[in-house]
Amino acid sequence: MSDYCQQKIAIGEELSPNQLKGLELVSLLSRGRDVVFAIDLTESVNLDEEARVRLKQIITDSLNKGDTVYIVPFSSQVNPTNPEINPLTDKDADTKGAATPIAFLNPEKDIERIIEKIPLKANLNEKNTDIQLAEHFIYENLAQINQNRLCKNQPIKKQSVVWLTDAPLNTSAGITSEKWIETPPNSPYRDSSTPESQNRQNWINHLKTAENTRQLKGENYDLSVIDLPATVQEFCTPAPGGKETCFVNSYLFNQLWLPVTILSIIIISLLGGGIFGWRYIKSINKSLKLEIEINDGDDKETRYLDNKKSLSIGEDIECLGGEIRGYLKREGNKLFIEPTRILPIFYKERELRQKQLIEGNIIRLKYPYNDKDFEIKITVSKTS
Repeated sequence: MSDYCQQKIAIGEELSPNQLKGLELVSLLSRGRDVVFAIDLTESVNLDEEARVRLKQIITDSLNKGDTVYIVPFSSQVNPTNPEINPLTDKDADTKGAATPIAFLNPEKDIERIIEKIPLKANLNEKNTDIQLAEHFIYENLAQINQNRLCKNQPIKKQSVVWLTDAPLNTSAGITSEKWIETPPNSPYRDSSTPESQNRQNWINHLKTAENTRQLKGENYDLSVIDLPATVQEFCTPAPGGKETCFVNSYLFNQLWLPVTILSIIIISLLGGGIFGWRYIKSINKSLKLEIEINDGDDKETRYLDNKKSLSIGEDIECLGGEIRGYLKREGNKLFIEPTRILPIFYKERELRQKQLIEGNIIRLKYPYNDKDFEIKITVSKTS
């Protein structure tokens, strides 16, 4: 893949719906977007006070932390004051005099930085806006940025272009003077059959820019926002063994296996916890059935005990002595004996002096009366 990454990007094969969803998910997991401010420098574009307010509103309200802002001025060429610099892909653009990129990390500082670097006044030396050249340059290079991320196994990002120009966007190949008179006479985009014109039209169609354009018309300008899908270009090549080698599926696996695994664990844990919780709530809402035998079956009775309820030993559960010796209490699915310490009661051959957790489904309690020992046997079961 490294050799491919060094080549100029080309439009790839159509992606499947699942691949598109996967790429969308990758972009959601990544931080930030690529946002391009494409500014027409020609005299015909006059950014009045309203335009500046709207531009500042976009910068202030729509940019998020993590966004990367690119500023691309254009006229008859792109970045006319430094045409040899690519303001989108040149890593040293800022040091060479171009105004990009700007990492939007600190809104208080970065908003002013962006506004300062956007050319809000027309350059009287710039004439003849080649709008199709600007479109071709921006869309192709934005695609290159995401493709480079794929090559480096980095998360791709959503991308947007904010156009400030009076020129028409998304026009068909071979722009005529009737459609836009400012296109330079020697521009290859005047001829629909030139490679430049056809390639630009292919990117327009591939990225579906016309379907994702929102436009606001001003007096001497149009402000248009075009949102581009988070996508890359796929190329599948036959390989030995009846197989083929592709880019996107392996990229999606590398990007998504960890978050998908973590999400799956969380979902399974939540489902498991939910099922356990539902079963627990269901179980504590059922009464416990208590089959009580006194003195080896001399007297038998059945009682039912609900959650957070209790039965007195000496009244609800009969025993000799005329006093309540303790309480059989239910807390959730656990049973406790809490002695009153008025008269003694024994559990597991030990006199109870404090609240005692009951273990098992068979409870054997003993108590003395008139120099004799008596036993209470309680068998616990759940009701259906």
